This record gives sequence, structure tokens and C-alpha cells, in this order.
Amino acid sequence: MSIFVQYASYNMPTHGNRDQQREAFGDAVINTLAEFAPNIKELILHKQVLTPSDIEDNIGITEGNIFHGELTLDQLFFLRPAPGWAKYRTPIRNYYQCGSGTHAGGGITGGPGRPAALEIMKDGN
Repeated sequence: MSIFVQYASYNMPTHGNRDQQREAFGDAVINTLAEFAPNIKELILHKQVLTPSDIEDNIGITEGNIFHGELTLDQLFFLRPAPGWAKYRTPIRNYYQCGSGTHAGGGITGGPGRPAALEIMKDGN
């Protein structure tokens, strides 16, 4: 089983050192799940907890945000990843974006790839 917590804060609450923070975060998630699945703790054989800091350190994604930007109203649809950079184009000639930070991005779906390719073809590249 995999548990994904979308809105984990990059700045974890202070619970000792980084390892203790990671452990406290994982315990909080499991304790919350246990409210709905009371025997879950007895079924867990192993756990790996990755905080946003761990994701940033291991993969290089800023603040560990797999969506490459917040999924808030000011960063959605035609504003993604930023005003003026939508429709997969950037101010740099022939430089296009098609990652998680672009519309219809978020996660690792690959969803932005096709529309980005269509825009590239429209431009004759």
C-alpha cells in the first residue's frame, strides 16, 4: 500500500532532528488512517516515509512538490506555470515546457506532453 499526502508542509513541525520529524510525520499519517482502518498498524511490515525535504534532496524537485508549483487558483489552467508562460511556450525561442508544472500538469501523468507537442508542431518546429 502506498499513502500519498499531497499537502505535507516543506517546513515540518519541530519534533527533534530531521529523522525524528520524518518518524513523527509518518506516525501522524498512520494514526489518521487508523481512525478508519483500526487494524492497519498491525498489518504494516515496513514503511518508508519521504518528506518534502527528502524528495527535494533525492530527486531535486524544489520543496519536494511533485506538481512543480502549487495547485492554487493563481497557478492553474492558462496561468500554469506562470502568467505569460502558458500554452507550453516560454520567452526563450524554441524552448517549450511539458512537465508537471504545465497545464494540465500535476504529478507524473505525462498529460502535458501531447498538447505541448501540438504547440511545437503549430510553430513549425
